[in-house]
Amino acid sequence: MGSPERGRVTVKVKPGSHRPGVWREQGAVVVAVRERAVDGAANAAVIAAIAAWLGVAPSRITIERGGSARTKRLGIENVAGPALTAALAALRSAERD
Repeated sequence: MGSPERGRVTVKVKPGSHRPGVWREQGAVVVAVRERAVDGAANAAVIAAIAAWLGVAPSRITIERGGSARTKRLGIENVAGPALTAALAALRSAERD
């Protein structure tokens, strides 16, 4: 048995947002969450938001880089290649204030 495919996506996080969601902004994937960056609450919310967007279990997502930064690289098990490309292409673009 081979190892599962692992996709990667870099996101910009907006903690403490009044309008949570996942969208594209100037080519970047933005994840806005209500939780503040305190005791890992925002990181957990980011993982939950990305899991919901991709339709995978949160346990399949890890923060590979940027655990304490607003820009993070996430690793996603069993979502790679065409599936991740399609999800990114379908992500709506929104200019937010």
